[in-house]
Amino acid sequence: MSVAANTVVALIALLHIYILVLEMFLWDKPAGRRAFGMTQEMATATKTLAANQGLYNGFLAAGLFWGLWLGPAGQPVKLFFLLCVLVAGVFGAATASRKILFIQALPAALGLALVLLAR
Repeated sequence: MSVAANTVVALIALLHIYILVLEMFLWDKPAGRRAFGMTQEMATATKTLAANQGLYNGFLAAGLFWGLWLGPAGQPVKLFFLLCVLVAGVFGAATASRKILFIQALPAALGLALVLLAR
């Protein structure tokens, strides 16, 4: 079970690295605009905010990688950062786009369940 849990945690961390890249570097490029459904004008106007948002996604990924790096002692770290991802996903789904529930919150909930079952 711990292999499955760590695999899901690693995939969630990689997802947040991808989100970091989209928000910090590709926000106003075709890939970023397509991912977030924005016009060029909207992307240009919100580029600085998106870069800040991307940095926070990077912190979530770093925390999850840290938990993995710590091995069995990293379980509390993984749980904390998975909870952060879950809360961010639920908030994003409620305030920005319902698809965030499936892209961010649902994987975090699965990761939490697997980490807890791997105890």
